[in-house]
Amino acid sequence: MQHEEGNRQRPQGELLLRTVAMPRDTNPNQDIFGGWIMSQMDLGGGILAAEIARGRIVTVAVQEMNFIRPVKVGNVVCCYGHCVRVGNTSLQLKIEVWVKTLMNDCVTEDRYLVTEAVFTYVAIDAEGNPRPIPKEGQPQIVGAYCLLRKNTRKNAV
Repeated sequence: MQHEEGNRQRPQGELLLRTVAMPRDTNPNQDIFGGWIMSQMDLGGGILAAEIARGRIVTVAVQEMNFIRPVKVGNVVCCYGHCVRVGNTSLQLKIEVWVKTLMNDCVTEDRYLVTEAVFTYVAIDAEGNPRPIPKEGQPQIVGAYCLLRKNTRKNAV
């Protein structure tokens, strides 16, 4: 989903990861592999999920990922994310990938949405078994956003 800020599109959530697409990550058409983009989303999302779960997590699902535009070598790939649900042992993050173009060794201000998806993570213990996600001590902004989303979904039904 594209979010408007005046006439400018902007990402939703916090910046989780930023990197540059490199030639080794291309397919035969010189576009960046979708799998590489997905792995960047999972890396960034995994960091936020581990912070929320306060420990080890595993990725268990990704819901509907559509690629809107190709990513090219040299593009600055930015993964943004926010919490949409925290359960007893699992949590869901909405992750968006936005791209900025690198021109003449300078990053442009123009950016566009490339893809987005909801990633589901499960908190696990040392033996790999699901464990409860602590409710206390979660980052307040994440908790407030999850609560807002939960109330919005309740009111929508």
